[in-house]
Amino acid sequence: MDSFLRQWGEAANTTLGFFWMALWAFILGYIISSVIQVFVTEKRMQKSMGKNEGKSILLGTFFGFISSSCSFAALASTKSIFKKGASFVSSIAFLLASTNLVIELGIIISIFLGWQFVVGEYVGGILLILICWALIRILNPKKLIKKARKNLESEDNNASNNSKNWKKQIKKEESWARVAKKYKMEWQMVWKDVTVGFTIAGIVAAFVPDSFFQTLFINSGQGNTDFTFFEVLEHVIVGPIAAFLTFIGSMGNIPLAALLFGKGVSFAGVMAFIFSDLVVFPVLRINAKYYGWKMSIFIVFLLFTALIGASLALHYTFDLFSVLPDPSQVKIHDQEFFKVDYTLFLNLGFLAISGYLIYLGFFKKKDVEHDMSKMAPKSQLLETVLKYVAFACYIWLTGGLAVKYIS
Repeated sequence: MDSFLRQWGEAANTTLGFFWMALWAFILGYIISSVIQVFVTEKRMQKSMGKNEGKSILLGTFFGFISSSCSFAALASTKSIFKKGASFVSSIAFLLASTNLVIELGIIISIFLGWQFVVGEYVGGILLILICWALIRILNPKKLIKKARKNLESEDNNASNNSKNWKKQIKKEESWARVAKKYKMEWQMVWKDVTVGFTIAGIVAAFVPDSFFQTLFINSGQGNTDFTFFEVLEHVIVGPIAAFLTFIGSMGNIPLAALLFGKGVSFAGVMAFIFSDLVVFPVLRINAKYYGWKMSIFIVFLLFTALIGASLALHYTFDLFSVLPDPSQVKIHDQEFFKVDYTLFLNLGFLAISGYLIYLGFFKKKDVEHDMSKMAPKSQLLETVLKYVAFACYIWLTGGLAVKYIS
């Protein structure tokens, strides 16, 4: 019993410590995302992308890079851009960029995993797009694309023409109130995923023995970096399966990715795990709702094939240049999270900025409209279950912290 209580306290403390480490990065990332979503409208994206395939893929990648990292927001924006006439491949480029190349994800990865994974995330995101482009050109699924567009024809088009000059808008207080509303929406979209993901990471760190990971990921283990090709391939395939079972989103999955790497999973396996946020069941179901099941399954095939190829390419390229990251750089246990350092001052600074946005958007400018239409339709049952799981996590964390610091 004493051992369980000690591990419970350690799990809760690790979860809170993880979140404390990442808090300023979440705030910074979502502020940047909110600013861009307000001042760079979807209509501007659609107008700029044009018909040229190479140009449209490049612009789709760029607009995805500056957009929200939330998978559900990305799915809705991708559908809208595709419906307005963007090519299928440029829409896929936008989808992949908006979930793998976004600024806030890179910041979180740098905190938990180090620079190699940041480079891997951005280079790998480009590889994902290029592999998907090649597969689409080879397979040429014209009938699927035509049918997918037909499925979208019956939808109402209520998109607003927000084409006002951004230079004038950026000087107005009302525009920053809209940024505040978007900022709130970003947190509304991810709070459950982040809560569950960080709590699971703490539990896994405290309770799950290394032998479990060594069984799940062949030949993994702390200090082991010498993998055969088939072992790396197994890690790359098992990584997405692990992500499929958690389906808590890329931002919530980063602490879990750090744990996997710290437990000795290969670089390729961890990258595959991070890349897998678009091959989970909720995303499959939403794409089926938009485009039909055949197209949804085809998209999963595209993305799964691309992430395997990208993860393997990254692993062996990094190995070739002798820059594969060392699992010992990830310190989970016996880490002092709460101390007077740069994290404390960054968190306090960005919390102050959050406070100003809350004041501006919800007290001073209450009448500013807020558009929630750029969200994919989530499963109400899944969201309800996830909400109650998040509440259970808060109870778990409160009890664990009480055991560690009070009893």
